[in-house]
Amino acid sequence: MTRRTFVHIFQFFIFMAVQILLVRNVVLFNTAFCYIYIAFLLFLPIQMPRVSLLLLAFLSGITVDIFYDTVGINAAACVLLAFLRPYVLLVLTPRDDYEKNDTINLHVMGWRWFTVYALFLVFMHHFALFFLELGSFRAVGFTLAKVVLSTLLTYLVLIIIQLLFFSVRRSGR
Repeated sequence: MTRRTFVHIFQFFIFMAVQILLVRNVVLFNTAFCYIYIAFLLFLPIQMPRVSLLLLAFLSGITVDIFYDTVGINAAACVLLAFLRPYVLLVLTPRDDYEKNDTINLHVMGWRWFTVYALFLVFMHHFALFFLELGSFRAVGFTLAKVVLSTLLTYLVLIIIQLLFFSVRRSGR
């Protein structure tokens, strides 16, 4: 195993521990929830094989489901995020393509790129999560408010994580 593999394994355990032990209780106005654990999936290397990405997404989601007692909805939302991620990366590909081992880094990719990437994928994850949790369309307005506000809160936390813990240089080198 390479050093990068160990870094990703460490990140998995850190994001899961923070989500389960700390962030689980962070709720603003009973509407905005923070799901920091999806940062693990969002910050993985760009050239990650799709099957590996989907398996890691399922593992991440089912881990949270076990501790939240949510019967697979986090796993489903994470698998959706992992399924959409390569297509979003394809749409956002710069003219000179990505470096082979690049990971998602705000400092390298830029604010506009990172904002489009993160907001879209976080929104899709939260949309699937909250509507699966609801199980119907009876409270669409409140559920959409939860989706939007939770997306903004999670995005803000992702920005803070990027600014505090990710280096300015290319992470793939």
